Amino acid sequence: MKSWEKFDELIISTDKSKLNLKLIYNFLSTAYWSKNRSTEIIDKSIKNSLCFGVYYKNEQIGFARVVTDFSIFAYLADVFIIEAFRSRGIGKNLIRTILNYSELQDIKRWMLATSDAHKFYSHLGFTNLYKPEKFMEMIKNKN
Repeated sequence: MKSWEKFDELIISTDKSKLNLKLIYNFLSTAYWSKNRSTEIIDKSIKNSLCFGVYYKNEQIGFARVVTDFSIFAYLADVFIIEAFRSRGIGKNLIRTILNYSELQDIKRWMLATSDAHKFYSHLGFTNLYKPEKFMEMIKNKN
């Protein structure tokens, strides 16, 4: 189901056909968490995720994707608002829209990883891991 949320002149949509892939490639290829990620990998991640585009006057200005089973678990990834539109509350509206998205209301555990936005996400309800001793990870091709 494609969704549209309007905030003043902003639209947040899950319609993948509206995504500006060039903008997404350019941003993610330089972001600290995805530097040098290939366009093929970005395409595959978009294809296999629930994606949210943020648009101002039909121009894409932000993006986020959710990796989820739509029932228990969701991982928030690749969240960005382009620099010219930051510090206006757009990112908060994006995350709130995602967390309130009808198809994600059964999710019990939301996760994300960040090196520099802890304060931003904590204002939206995210915390450090409840029981970090229970979690494990495997990282292939460590760079």
